[in-house]
Amino acid sequence: MTTDAAHVKACCATAYSSEAARFLLGDRFHPGGAALTSRLVRALRVGPGDEIVDVACGPGASALQAAHETGCAVIGVDLAVAGVAAAIHAAASTGMDDRVRFVVGDAEALPLADASVDGALCECALCTFPDKPGATAELARVLRPGARLALADITARPDRLPAELDGLGAWIACIADARPLDELADLVTHAGFVIESVERQDAALGAMIERVQSRLDAARMLGATIGGLGSRVDDAIAIARAASRAVANGDLGYGILIASRP
Repeated sequence: MTTDAAHVKACCATAYSSEAARFLLGDRFHPGGAALTSRLVRALRVGPGDEIVDVACGPGASALQAAHETGCAVIGVDLAVAGVAAAIHAAASTGMDDRVRFVVGDAEALPLADASVDGALCECALCTFPDKPGATAELARVLRPGARLALADITARPDRLPAELDGLGAWIACIADARPLDELADLVTHAGFVIESVERQDAALGAMIERVQSRLDAARMLGATIGGLGSRVDDAIAIARAASRAVANGDLGYGILIASRP
């Protein structure tokens, strides 16, 4: 991994464990909220006695939801130490720490044994991984034969995105290195998966950007300081507005991909 890639990963991990992320996104750091997570979890076809991994789990909301809805055990992996600590606290406070555990780890080098889990969930995170082929290969490595991957991610037509959606700020916002949905499918296929279904959920992304933009506008109007964002509120507003236009133009979206490990 290059120094630039290491820097990007560290910045993303810090940003998504910050007060600003909680203020702008709540406890769900992805479009579609709990309803879309439920669809992804059902697609894994797991239940009691199974164990899945939630890659880039953030504060742990989806991992806890998966365990609650299916009865399976969950391992949440995230690069942010603060985020993992918050997730561990959430599991303990809900009495689910017997089935849901969280560890600090890199999606491009998962701290799991080969063929050790019965399903993998990855929501709105692959776009932030510098080594996407490496990350999808890791997902394939840790899954048992026949297990499924439920992947949801930002999609983009990079050649049509405006200048505001480039650079580190847009990368942290899950936009700068987002790929077209067919390219995501190719990445997963090349990692050894068999694609079962592909679906667009662009409206969910548009709704999330609208909520973020409203909160940023309110913070600027009130002169509020957003922890972790500091004086960069105007930059964040510019990114949100450009992203909203890109969604409307069909150049930015959100996709769901379900695949199985042969």
